[in-house]
Amino acid sequence: MDENAAGEIMMSSSEQEQELSPSLVAPLEPAWEQALSSQAERFASIREELTRRRELGEDILPAPTRVLRAFRQPFDRVKVIILGQDPYPTPGHPIGMSFAVAPDVRPLPRSLQNIFKERQDDLGLAPSEHGDLSTWAHQGVLMLNRVLTVSAGSPGSHRGIGWEEITRTALEALVERGTPLVSILWGADARKMAPLLDQGEHTAVITSPHPSPLSARRGFFGSKPFSRANQELERLGAEPIDWQLR
Repeated sequence: MDENAAGEIMMSSSEQEQELSPSLVAPLEPAWEQALSSQAERFASIREELTRRRELGEDILPAPTRVLRAFRQPFDRVKVIILGQDPYPTPGHPIGMSFAVAPDVRPLPRSLQNIFKERQDDLGLAPSEHGDLSTWAHQGVLMLNRVLTVSAGSPGSHRGIGWEEITRTALEALVERGTPLVSILWGADARKMAPLLDQGEHTAVITSPHPSPLSARRGFFGSKPFSRANQELERLGAEPIDWQLR
C-alpha cells in the first residue's frame, strides 16, 4: 500500500474523493482490508465526525497518515497484541502504534518510561533512549488502541464515535485465524476485551493496570508481561519476541 495514500479520515471532502476508495477500508494491508470490510459504513461515519470536529477547530491526533498505521502491518504475522486505550493526547507523541513515539521524541511519555522500567525489571534490558517500537512490530507485535484518535490535550475524548466497534472487529479477526495469539491488555478499556481474546488452545491473555503514572504502581509494575508473553508463545508453538530495541 502507498504510505502517502493513507490519508484516511481527516482530509477535506475533495481530498477524500481523490485518495480513498468508496469503502474507506483501503488503503490497508490486503488481509486487514478483508478483515475490516464489514466496517465500511462505520469508517465513513467516523470520517464525517472527525471532519466536522476539525472544521470546528479541534486538533485531532495522530496525524492523518498515521491513524490506521496498525492496519498496514501484516495481518497474518501478528502473534502478540499490546492493547491500550487511546493515543497519547500530546501533539507530536502519537504515531499510530499504541505506546510508541517517533525516534526523536524527548522526553519520552511517562507511560513509555514505565514500560521500559518494567521491561528492565522483567528481562534485565536497560531502558531505551528512544520510543520507536518498530523492532517489535517487525516481529509480529501489533500495538493497537481501542480508540484510534484523540483531541489534543483531552484523553478519552473520542470514545464512542465508532472506533471501539472497528477495533473489536480487528481483534475478532485475529482470533478467528486460529494461529498462536498472545494478548497483553493494559488498562480497564483493554481488559474488557479479555473474554473475546481468550478463546482456547491457540490464545493466551495477560492483563494488568495501565502503565500510566496514575496506575502503574497498582499492578503494572511486577506484572512481567514480556517474559510471560514469551512463555505463552513458546507454549503455543510460536517463536518468542526479542524485546530489545535497536
